[in-house]
Parts: sequence; C-alpha cells; structure tokens
Amino acid sequence: MDLVAWLEEAARAVRSWEASWGDFERHESVRVCDEEVSVAFNALMQRLRGNYPFFHPRYAGQMLKPPHPVAALGYAAAMLINPNNHALDGGPPTAAMEKEVVRRLAEMFRFPEETLGHLTGGGTMANLEALWVARNIRPQQAIAFSEAAHYTHGRMSALLGVRPVEVPADAQGRMQLEALEAELKTGTVGTVVLTAGTTSLGAVDPVAEALPLCRRYGTRVHVDAAYGGFYVLLAYADQAGLLSGAVARNFRAIAGADSVVIDPHKHGLQPYGCGCILLRDPSLGRFYRHDSPYTYFTSDELHLGEISLECSRAGASAAALWLTLQVLPLAADRGLGPILAACRRAAQRWSSALETAAVLRPYLPVDKVAFCKIPADD
Repeated sequence: MDLVAWLEEAARAVRSWEASWGDFERHESVRVCDEEVSVAFNALMQRLRGNYPFFHPRYAGQMLKPPHPVAALGYAAAMLINPNNHALDGGPPTAAMEKEVVRRLAEMFRFPEETLGHLTGGGTMANLEALWVARNIRPQQAIAFSEAAHYTHGRMSALLGVRPVEVPADAQGRMQLEALEAELKTGTVGTVVLTAGTTSLGAVDPVAEALPLCRRYGTRVHVDAAYGGFYVLLAYADQAGLLSGAVARNFRAIAGADSVVIDPHKHGLQPYGCGCILLRDPSLGRFYRHDSPYTYFTSDELHLGEISLECSRAGASAAALWLTLQVLPLAADRGLGPILAACRRAAQRWSSALETAAVLRPYLPVDKVAFCKIPADD
C-alpha cells in the first residue's frame, strides 16, 4: 500500500467531514506559518534519524519496529479528530470499535462472549488492572509469578501493597510446577500469574498443567500473554512444526484462565499505547463502579471508563486496531496468522544457522522458544 497516498486521503476525508459542520475561523493564537513549521519539522526529522533502523528487515530489535502501515493510517485518521474513549460522549464511533476489537481478542483466546475487557495504554497498565482485581477478590493473599516473568508484576504488587512470591524457573525459563505447588500448599497465595511468552527467552509457562494444579488449591489464574498471546492463533490451527505440541497445548489452555493480558502493540502490529485486559467474569466490573455525571450522561450503554482504571484514552488506538483487523483478521490461514507463521519460521531458520556458525550458538533449542519478530513490512 502507498502509505503517503492513504495519509493524504485520510486528511482529505477528515477535512471534508469537518466542512460539513460549517465554516469557522481559527483563533489567531493557534495559527502557525508554514515557514516556522518547516524549520521545526526539519529539526524533528533530523533528530529522529538518531533512532536505530527499526523499519529495516535486517534489524532484530525485539518489539521495536514501526506499526503496520494500515495501523498507522487508522491511528492518523482518528487522531485528527482525537476522540476520547473514556466515555461514549467523547468518542461514540471509536468506543464501538474498541468493544468490537476486544470481543475479537476474547474470541481468539476462546473466552466466553460475556467477557469483560477494554484496551489500555499498554501491558503494564493491563497487568496492573489484573493484579488490582486479584487483590480485591483475594485481599491479604499473595500473588505468585515466575522469576522469569516480566518485572512489572513485582513492581505492581508493591504498588498495590500485595506480597509478591517469586517462583523458580527451569533452565528453559518456565515456571517450575513443583516449586509452585510448594507455595500453593501454604494457603497464602490467592492468584498465580503464568506467562505466555517471556520477554527474555520467549518461554511459555506450563499453563496446561498449572491450571488444574491451581484449581485444586482454589487459586485464581491470570495469564500475562502481553508478548506472545497472538500465537494462540497458530496453537488452534494445523500448523505442523511451527509450535511444539507442549507450547501449543499451553496456549490453548489459556482459555481456562480467569484473566489474560495481551499487547496488540507487539505482535498485533499496532503503535505503542495499545494493550488489552480480558476478565472472564463480567461481574468483576463491580470493582470499577463509580459515577461521573459530567461524562456518563448521554447513553445507558456501557461507557468504557466504567470498567477501566485509566480515564482519558486515545480513541485512535481503537481505530488503528479496528482497521488493521479489517484487512488482517485474527485467523491462522489468513490475515495475522501467516505473519506469525513467518516469524516462527524465521526463528527456526535463525536457530538452524546458529547451529553451524563458527562463533555463535543458540542459547536454547528452537523448540523451546515460542516466537520471534520480524518487521511488519508490506
């Protein structure tokens, strides 16, 4: 796609819509001349050249890469209007888009139709909400997570005043079930966080075995799938050789968790500022309940701010993800699936190349690593 041409079309379309509201003059105080913008813009672009070449296919930079051009287009088009998805009054169309994409993400994990969820500013905020809910359900009880889990769980536990319990990980970076059970036997753990794709090794905790173990001790389960969650698409498909049987089984087991977090700004090809929290039990919305009479007044429908700890949130994030999923749907055989499969095959090829390299060696065998990333080029 020609991103420049489509960005011009987005600006034209928004300008045409604005014209339908009638002509007006901008206040003198906000006017800037093209010459001033040119100087500032050139300085900006010069400074941005200091970034690494995230756009280049040869750059291996974890989650650092531009969003898909379709996502950039959707974000830019909505940003020109700048809706606020806190309340329906601030952005009815993008609020509806957010509800649609959240429903699709829930379906991807095989969560029930009544799942409660919303987009967030990122995985950290989404995990904070999950742990906040966990604390409210099980006050005075600890939250356990692997020592290989993202550092956010320790930080957020401290923020919430919850005792964190670090469970040892094995040599592949996965939570040790024996160590987990030892903690569960104490009766002090209320929620266990399992990771589906660690940021260090791409490891997937043994969700399929940990879930029944936690249920046996009456413990809740939250899955942090911020980094690897989209690979659940391949886990439900007949993609022989792309995911090992154990990894695929653990991704499918996420369907039985109490909550899950995913970051569309990672493998979902979105701009930063797009995370998502999904809560299986919709009654948990009771913990968010509050009133805001100056915002929640035009509709009896659910305002997203009523189920979110964040207040103002960019409607542009919802528009970007919605537009992306229109052309790259959440499917294994089309849309996002082939992109994920290409990432996985790239990991396999890279690992094979390292096996015969003169200097480098793979840290783990490729079947122990869930995924890798490639730029979202056309």
